[in-house]
Amino acid sequence: MKSVVIISSSHEETRKIGRAIGKLLTAGDVVCLYGDLGSGKTCLAQGIIKGLDVAEDKYLRSPTFTLINQYKGRMPVCHLDLYRLDNINEVEDIGIEEHMCGDEVVIIEWAERLEKLLPEKRIDIHISSVDVNTRRFIISCPDNRFEESLTI
Repeated sequence: MKSVVIISSSHEETRKIGRAIGKLLTAGDVVCLYGDLGSGKTCLAQGIIKGLDVAEDKYLRSPTFTLINQYKGRMPVCHLDLYRLDNINEVEDIGIEEHMCGDEVVIIEWAERLEKLLPEKRIDIHISSVDVNTRRFIISCPDNRFEESLTI
């Protein structure tokens, strides 16, 4: 997998990075977000969803309690937050595999809870805190679209 490292120093920059990522996604992409609580997964996901041309006036909330939010952009978007799930059986019960086999872009927060079901061809984004405001994003992808094209 090819990797790119990007640093963000604010929520606004994180959303901007997300938008740039979203613009490079294609139908069927699965984006896996990894990071500690409060690391910026939801903020990045919001930017990615806006980069997929979901209406600007559409309020994007984390699906922590609903588990899945779906949006219409230039292609369908499925945003999952697996924080509240304890085991793989709960993940399978909500039908996540169906979403990963279609033409929609799937964004998964807390993807490590789904590790055994994740497709081999996916985009992994590992987020870590550098300090209170600064985040490091390591974006790994089976192709080089981010390496050559990710401009913020």
